[in-house]
Amino acid sequence: MPRWRWMVIGVCLLSSLAVAGQVWSYHSYLLTVQQLQAGLAKASTPDKKGFVLVDVRSPEEHRTGMIPGTDLNIDFREIKARHRELGAQLDEHIVVYCQSGHRSNIAAETLADLGYRHVYNVSGSMNAWTEAGYPVVRPGR
Repeated sequence: MPRWRWMVIGVCLLSSLAVAGQVWSYHSYLLTVQQLQAGLAKASTPDKKGFVLVDVRSPEEHRTGMIPGTDLNIDFREIKARHRELGAQLDEHIVVYCQSGHRSNIAAETLADLGYRHVYNVSGSMNAWTEAGYPVVRPGR
């Protein structure tokens, strides 16, 4: 078979995967720490903020301090198996963070792959949060 036919087959395959939603692409959103802080500040109470805030770091990291208003700590490696613990419907807003933004990106994409339509990864995550001078609290406080 001529080389150009293989290229055409490859393009067609990639196109069909794109239509089927199987192409590797990002479908979660980025949120700055300033936007997160503004969203938290608008809420009359932590449970009325309009989104679920999830720390996807390890439990050990979580115990060292978290963003005030954090609802859950689910290690990013467990997010697929434990996503129902979020208590969120597929059209509700979910915000995830880790230490630098890498693991939370993986968690955000996993949640989006599971069908959650409004998933936000905090850009820079805890590093950016503390660099901006925002408060950190320990769990249970």
